[in-house]
Amino acid sequence: MNRLTGSKVSIVTQKVQTTRFPVRGIAIHEQSQIVLVDTPGIFKPRRRLDRAMVASAWGGAQDADAVVHLVDVAAEIAVAAREASAADHRQIEDTRAIAENLKATGATAILALNKIDGVRRDAMLGVSQELFELGVYSEVFMISAADGSGVDDLKARLAALMPEGVWLYPEDQSADVPLRVLAAEITREKLYLRVHEELPYSAAVETTAFEEKPDGSARIEQTIYVERDSQRPIILGKGGQTLKWIGQKAREELTELMDRPVHLFITVKVDPKWQDSRALYAQFGLDFDV
Repeated sequence: MNRLTGSKVSIVTQKVQTTRFPVRGIAIHEQSQIVLVDTPGIFKPRRRLDRAMVASAWGGAQDADAVVHLVDVAAEIAVAAREASAADHRQIEDTRAIAENLKATGATAILALNKIDGVRRDAMLGVSQELFELGVYSEVFMISAADGSGVDDLKARLAALMPEGVWLYPEDQSADVPLRVLAAEITREKLYLRVHEELPYSAAVETTAFEEKPDGSARIEQTIYVERDSQRPIILGKGGQTLKWIGQKAREELTELMDRPVHLFITVKVDPKWQDSRALYAQFGLDFDV
């Protein structure tokens, strides 16, 4: 998404299932405007939030003019070489489950094999052939979101698939995400970048206040929710240093993004039932009752 639009639209961390709600990005190719929807990943849901994320992803696929199934080719190769982690195996299982669901509904998708940088060509082609033979993909693109390889070809193909009509967004707009939501996502990104090994997925960030100041700056207040008392010290760190780092990195990115000074205030709250908050789901456009 970020490579296609040319700007920071969707957050990126080491964790799979980082994306929790549909993020709209706008890409331009020649005379075509492409509205991209980065959906949550599709996996076997265990919690309410998981179910809402997966339902959102499938809903986005059903409403689209074109569907791209993004697959981590490095994980596929690792499994084939018996060098895979448990996370790699789960990703492979999810990939096959997605393919089976597509086949069951008669839908087709473009297969995009990502992370081709650093993998052997013969292994990559073997994965491509194996997945294409599942019978649910119309074509395959080899790409690297990291260095941009193959991404322009994918963009051109998506542009050709767009229906004729007026552009839905101004030419200079690259995303359709409320600023307070994007601010929360940027902080969540920094949170996982710093404590991804210690903190599970049981954390969320909410922008609780967003105020435009007379001097042109913005005052943003946010709350990080965790489920257990033992998780709060992980985010705070010794002497509050971890939270200070998270806040500093988030503020720096928000300042650059908004092109003005940002005053960011973050608190950490323990709430064992934050995943049962309708307001939080509504903020991200997820169906609480799915």
